[in-house]
Amino acid sequence: MTGGYALAVRFSLQNAAAGDLFDALVARTIEGIRSEAGTLVYAVHTPVNEPLVRVFYELYADRDAFEAHEAQPHTRHFLTAREEFLAGVEVTFMNEIGGLSKRPEVGAQ
Repeated sequence: MTGGYALAVRFSLQNAAAGDLFDALVARTIEGIRSEAGTLVYAVHTPVNEPLVRVFYELYADRDAFEAHEAQPHTRHFLTAREEFLAGVEVTFMNEIGGLSKRPEVGAQ
């Protein structure tokens, strides 16, 4: 996979209860994101030994696909609702300079 428009977002959560509510919000939001043609990757991780941190990796076909994602009602809701759970946010926008993407063939065993 080459090109695209990517970002990584690091969310610091207020506490474990906020983390649970944030995770539920993310799960609901991802349901809407599934239908976005230009969203190529939307992955959410918890770093090892950092239970109050979530790291998102997002890859879009191009800047227009990112803008379309940001304009979706489910994304707008997420951007507003997340605030009550957060202690901090760091966003890094990235330009691809090289890489490799391996995707399993559909139906492969």
